[in-house]
Amino acid sequence: MPQKRVRAIPPTIQPINVYSTQYITKRVAAYCRVSTKQDEQLNSYENQVNHYTDRINREAGWKLVGIYADKGITGTSMKKRDEFKKLIRQCKRGKVDMIIVKSISRFARNTLECILITRKLRDINVDVYFEEQNLHSIEPSSEFYIAIYGSIAQSESENISHNVAWGKAQSAKEGNVFIAYKSFLGYRKGADGKPEIDPEQAQTVRLIYNEFLAGKSLQQIASNLTETGVPTPMGKTVWQPGVVQSILSNEKYKGDALLGKTYIKDCISKKVIVNAGERTRYYVENNHPAIIDDETFALAQEELARRASKRKVKQIGSTTEQGKYCGKYALTELLVCGECGTPYRRCTWTVNGKKRIVWRCISRLDFGKKYCHQSPTMDEKPLQDAIMQAVMKVAQTNPHVLQTLKMHIQMGLGGEAGEDESMDIQIRIAQIDKKFKDILNSVTAENQQSLLTDPRIGELMSEKRILENRLAEYAAAEQKRADTESRLANLYTILEGMKNHPMEYDDRMIRKILRCVVVQTKQRIKVIFIDGLEMEVEVEQ
Repeated sequence: MPQKRVRAIPPTIQPINVYSTQYITKRVAAYCRVSTKQDEQLNSYENQVNHYTDRINREAGWKLVGIYADKGITGTSMKKRDEFKKLIRQCKRGKVDMIIVKSISRFARNTLECILITRKLRDINVDVYFEEQNLHSIEPSSEFYIAIYGSIAQSESENISHNVAWGKAQSAKEGNVFIAYKSFLGYRKGADGKPEIDPEQAQTVRLIYNEFLAGKSLQQIASNLTETGVPTPMGKTVWQPGVVQSILSNEKYKGDALLGKTYIKDCISKKVIVNAGERTRYYVENNHPAIIDDETFALAQEELARRASKRKVKQIGSTTEQGKYCGKYALTELLVCGECGTPYRRCTWTVNGKKRIVWRCISRLDFGKKYCHQSPTMDEKPLQDAIMQAVMKVAQTNPHVLQTLKMHIQMGLGGEAGEDESMDIQIRIAQIDKKFKDILNSVTAENQQSLLTDPRIGELMSEKRILENRLAEYAAAEQKRADTESRLANLYTILEGMKNHPMEYDDRMIRKILRCVVVQTKQRIKVIFIDGLEMEVEVEQ
């Protein structure tokens, strides 16, 4: 068998140096980005454009095919860098041979994206030249250096992001509240730089709260504001239910401010996360003049929660689904079947050309007697009269009975013992803060390292965190107690005022004082007030 031999075949064509301009004219595009005001001062957007236009035109063998510049856009994500994405599309179409950019940090501060993009460009023979690092991405060893420089740039962004977040947290801790007046209805910036009430806009805010507590739905309020030509917080002509809800749930309208409602997950994704307790929040009381008083605001929050918690019972049949709040009739929310617990629905019957308004159990409407066998049909007028009869009976009851009932409810609310313990917690937190201060004052060059590992620091921080959580729980319980007392006081004011001034049935008033109305039989209902008092009355047919 002949001996194995290896023979080399020398190249016959000399490869072209990708950096050389000897054989071809390079089509060169420049990319520049200005991300901060400081950058604009030191190296403005216009200066960069002028620099690269002159730089490329002066270079022999280079041909300028475009300047792509994103002004005021972050480098940590490609999502909003329209000019950058346009440049990449031109590269894929074969219109660009090389991209010149000042530095890796100008190209991208996300290491992974930087590497992936330069790889894709290298696959289509497009070079990226980074001036500051004197680095060509098409070189075989470039990826290692890009990873290093890119990591440094990304770390720089992360440090800046951390410093900004720390600064915001410190500002919040000091109670500094930022208000975007252009999108915040009801306030304007005063001569002293602090928020002041805009009387005309404040009237709209009060109208929203009043109509909501009177029983109107978010959609009804939005439609009414649109029809009357009231501008939205952003100056638009059409109101959306979500905008109305945001006004109803914003604590700034009662003069307070909750800081730290959201936070940025990281400087790369920039995803906004709702702060559900993962990070510290700060509640600033009496920060600015209030448009809505505490009692009205608390009632609005309770009503929002109540409407949001409504269970769905609609299966088939008519159009109204009972899992969705209906603001037209109070009994839609209050009237329930005593047999199956399903809400009632208002129906219009037409017999011999005459209309008859009745209320019927939804389960009975949808499924007949399959689930609810004895549910009666209730005529609206006798039903309303019976409800008002119950209300008047309570109003005319001996005042001492109402006062005794009120006293028992207040005793059940408690509060005094909690106030004592809350004070003890505040004293202990102050003691812990003093210990922290003493430890910091004792730091020297010699004992610095030992103090960093001192177990006392971790123990004190843990204890303080637990105490702060307990203090927050007491504050929430106290607010709930105050809200309940206010609601009860409102109920008794209404009832006492009716003793000598009988009223006709009114949906707004019924919503304020009743928890529900249970249909027991066609001739009997049970009326339950918001304080738990129950009254059974006959329904006259």
